[in-house]
Amino acid sequence: MNKQKRNIILGITLGIVLTGAICAGAIYHYFFARPFQITETTYIYIDRDDNLDSVYHKIIEQGNPKQMFGFEYQAEQNDYASHIRTGKYAIKPGDNMRYLYRRLSMGYQTPVKLTVGSVRTLDRIARNTGNQLMIDSVEVAQLLGDTAYVRSIGYSKETLPALFLPNTYEVYWDMSAKDFFNRMLREHKSFWNEKRLKQAEAIGLTPTEVSTLASIVEEETANAAEKPMVAGLYINRLKKGMLLQADPTVKFSMQDFGLKRILYKHLETDSPYNTYKHAGLPPGPIRIPSIQGLESVLNYTHHNYIYMCAKEDFSGTHNFATNSAQHAANARRYQQALNRLKIR
Repeated sequence: MNKQKRNIILGITLGIVLTGAICAGAIYHYFFARPFQITETTYIYIDRDDNLDSVYHKIIEQGNPKQMFGFEYQAEQNDYASHIRTGKYAIKPGDNMRYLYRRLSMGYQTPVKLTVGSVRTLDRIARNTGNQLMIDSVEVAQLLGDTAYVRSIGYSKETLPALFLPNTYEVYWDMSAKDFFNRMLREHKSFWNEKRLKQAEAIGLTPTEVSTLASIVEEETANAAEKPMVAGLYINRLKKGMLLQADPTVKFSMQDFGLKRILYKHLETDSPYNTYKHAGLPPGPIRIPSIQGLESVLNYTHHNYIYMCAKEDFSGTHNFATNSAQHAANARRYQQALNRLKIR
């Protein structure tokens, strides 16, 4: 082989090698290098209304990448636009475009914390859930108000608040309204284990009735140490066949939760929730009780008290009594304190 041919072959070889090196460098740069100019993990939320362009925009906004070609190429080759997956996704400082595309295209989400609060009304459940997840509050509200669906999961409109257990749960941001209810059902079943079911049975209450009583207890007092005392008082009245005469049930009957003073006219409110007029527990919880409230009923304090009245020092606690005379004296002191402050 003469020198000229060798030079030609060498040149071609070098060209191929250089081209390969350039291609390899480009592939590395666009697919395997770390393009995100961030110092900590950020997140993007992809919802049902997102399209390819809006996903690109969210990646750029949160990840501040040097380039998007690697992601765009994979998206085009795999028709990502036709199967965009909703959810919350992480963008990590050490990510490359290959990792990020795989995470989004496979639906490898980062869970979120969903807080279910101890609230008074079911519409608050819908609103709070809608504020924390992809689903709209209307979707949750529709199921809350769907009589057939509520019946299918074992509840009624009145007893449905007993389903919910205030807590913080790890869920996926794009869970559906029915997925949310299914999770609440699982959590409810987990809470009501054999031990707690036996405790409720020993009191003579069902889990829903425990929730109903706990809701009254929590409206009566915010003092954690006093809750088992208040629970014990109402259990004593139930066992004696006495009207519960719980002021919070009157407020619930009137849907006036800011009422500061219960007057005789309020006691005449015609409602099955008014425990001054109707014996036993109301048809369902008057709020969603906390786990602490439920435990205060299951582990109530055993005593002989059947009356209580708010203390005249407005501490939020109560004076307890075993007889009507003692209760009348306690009530008189409280009424006098209200009068001094001109609270009507």
